Amino acid sequence: MRRLLTPVAALALLIPLAACGGDDSSGDGGGGGGDAQEVRELRVGVIPIVDVAPIYLGVEQGFFEDRGMDVELVPGSGGAAAVPGVVSGDYDFSFGNVTSVLLAGSEGLPLRIVANGVATTGDPETDFSGVVVPGDSAIQDASGLQGRTVAVNNLKNIGEVTIRKAIEDAGGDPSDVNFVELPFPEMPAAVAGGDVDAAWVVEPFLTVSKNQGSRSILAPFAEPIENLTVACYFTTEQMLQEDPELVDEFQAAMEESLTYANENPDEVRRIILTYTQVPPEAAEAIALPSFPAEIDVESVETVAELMQEFGITSEQADVDSLLATD
Repeated sequence: MRRLLTPVAALALLIPLAACGGDDSSGDGGGGGGDAQEVRELRVGVIPIVDVAPIYLGVEQGFFEDRGMDVELVPGSGGAAAVPGVVSGDYDFSFGNVTSVLLAGSEGLPLRIVANGVATTGDPETDFSGVVVPGDSAIQDASGLQGRTVAVNNLKNIGEVTIRKAIEDAGGDPSDVNFVELPFPEMPAAVAGGDVDAAWVVEPFLTVSKNQGSRSILAPFAEPIENLTVACYFTTEQMLQEDPELVDEFQAAMEESLTYANENPDEVRRIILTYTQVPPEAAEAIALPSFPAEIDVESVETVAELMQEFGITSEQADVDSLLATD
């Protein structure tokens, strides 16, 4: 298996993990190295946004099947909801923003980050995330969000952290923001209807919202933190200890999937039509994120520092102890 950055003692799960199902199947997949390979059935939590296009492509292209994995992708609302799903064993792995994973780790949950998920492009003009406001709003930049109601998909997540940082950088009070939870698909209508002052959205909902007359006043992933790793795939310490070969194969399949997505943007635009309600014309117009195979550890450490600064965690989360990547 790939070398762990900082091995830690296994933590006992509060809820026992469900065993992965599987049966014997003949094949010559890349993961087994033999004539017969056990097929492992895996449930992976995802969100119906562009960020997870690589894993959908990887399943379609056979990158997981070649390594003896039969993957079921289970849509959810965000990283905060995915964490209990992984801990309880409902999911074997899940996609989630790094803030949710760091928060869970700081609270003692035995999670380990095993693969990159998605990253900023670093360009505020073309990044895949934005804070949108009504077209006639008086809000012009991050400083105008102070004292306002801003929708995010989950509280205490990557959107909240980066927005607070942007407000701080603009000279405002990062604590003076009212964050409320809304699912991403509901945000464009909430902004257009004046139910919230602003909403943090990612593609494809950034383009949907702009098409409904909203405008973006901030690219929170591209501006406050350099080279931001936004989200990752994670599992439990118990999975890592009990089935390291499976984790290793999942990592390898994800790396191949991320590379494929980065090299084939047209395939990304095509695949999102299969798991979102985005019309084809919108899929052609959306801004795509970056899908690097490697996690930018320094950016995750910056997120951990900001989480403590903004009171989301009482102590800074130990990033090294959560990483199970090369």
